[in-house]
Parts: sequence; C-alpha cells; structure tokens
Amino acid sequence: MEKKQELLSSVQMARFVARGSLRLDAVVPAELNAEGLRVLADDVPPVPYGTPVSTAYPDGSFVRRLLELPQVAGALHSLVGPEPWVDHHFVHTREPHGGDAQALHGDAVIDVRPDAFDVQLMYYPQAVTLEMGGTLSVPGSHLRRTNESDTGRYQNLRGQDRLVCPAGTVVFLHHGLWHGGRRNDSDTLRYMFKIRFNPTVRQQRLWDTSDLHDPQVDAELDAMFPWYEGATGRLERYNRILLWRELTGDDGYDLDHWVTRATNRPKETAK
Repeated sequence: MEKKQELLSSVQMARFVARGSLRLDAVVPAELNAEGLRVLADDVPPVPYGTPVSTAYPDGSFVRRLLELPQVAGALHSLVGPEPWVDHHFVHTREPHGGDAQALHGDAVIDVRPDAFDVQLMYYPQAVTLEMGGTLSVPGSHLRRTNESDTGRYQNLRGQDRLVCPAGTVVFLHHGLWHGGRRNDSDTLRYMFKIRFNPTVRQQRLWDTSDLHDPQVDAELDAMFPWYEGATGRLERYNRILLWRELTGDDGYDLDHWVTRATNRPKETAK
C-alpha cells in the first residue's frame, strides 16, 4: 500500500466530517471493472477480523489493485492511515426485479469513540441507475449515537441521497452513516463490494493539510442538511467540531464558539 497516493485535501476531509461520506466517481478504469464483475460473481473469500490489508489482499490480486489506485489509496490513507485492518468484506448482490428495500441502518452498535472511526469502502463495478436500487444514505447522520437498525422505522427523509453513479465509482462511508440498499427494479443483476477498515494509527493529519486554513473548510463543517431539526442540527455541528479538533490536533478550533461556550470552566477564583 505504499504506491502512489492522491491524498485528500482539508476541504475534502471537512466535507467527509460533515456529510459522513466521500464519493469518487468513475475512478476505476473500465478494464478493472470488467475484471471486477467476474471476480465478484465468484465471490471474494472472507478474511479473519483484524487482518492487515496487505495480508488480506495479496500483491497482484484484484482487490489489492483496486485499493492501490491512486485516488482510492489516497482517500483510504487520509481517512484511516497506513496499513489498516480489514474488519470484514462482503459482496452484495441484488437480483433483477428482486429484493426488498433494506431498512435504514448504521453498521455499528452504539459507538462512543469521539476520536476515531472506521470507514467502509463501497465499490460499484457497473453503472447504477435509479431503477437498479443503489445505496440510499442520509448525509450528516453519522454522528448521532444510534444502535444499528434504530432508524429502520424512518422513511424518505428530506435530503436523503439515493446513489446513481457511473461504473467504477467508489464511495467511502463513516461507519455510523444511516444507509440501506434499495430494491432492484431493473433487468440487470447489481453488484456492490464492501470492505470495512479499522484504523491502526491515530487519525490525525493523515491528509494533505496545505489548505487547512482555507475558508471553505469552515463552510463545509458548518453545513446544515434538510432533514435536521433546528436545535439538534446545531448539535450535529457541535459534534463535528469535536471530531475536527481530534483530526487536526487543534483543541481551539470552533465555529461560532459552540464548543468554547460549553467547555468554559475558569479555574481562577474571584478576588
């Protein structure tokens, strides 16, 4: 995993912290997608939890070459660092005119880590149309502490994103993002390959920080999404600030003093 990498920018990292996802459209070349369809049709043998990525996928294997594409490798390094563990992987398929819409869920039990996160890579080897039932996700939902399918009763949230994408698209999700596969109403068998990665290093300044003070960073972290309620929408920004402080090592970072107010505990006594 030490080959050429195109690291994320600070603006891209801030967008991930706010949205809970990062989408790389058509980054996998056509010949690799064609090979991928054959490989996924035969399934990818499982690997034990906690296997280092370079051990899980031998040099020259399809998955290894997928992960070594410069944009994919750079995004993975920026999010979880070098040589992450493979938590698990799975080949998801949806038969033509088959399958039920998956309930909205996060892929974790309640996760109390304020300073770390896993990421899930989702690879789509073929173009996904609306009829094919691509993955639905809810931007900005990842920092709410829910337990797996607690959100399963929710349907059609404002601003939800139903994936439509070109072949060779790779999406990275924060492990807590609310999402679910949709029913395939097309005539085409749909594939999606998922890998969950666990970091093995502290997730701090792993990306290209040359634009760390770009005003667009603040704009990304301050974003609101249509499904947010007013008060809890502010709480989402509060939680993003805490995560951004951890990722940058900047304990003084804030937006409109949200965290500064809540953590103000003067130690000096009045005279």
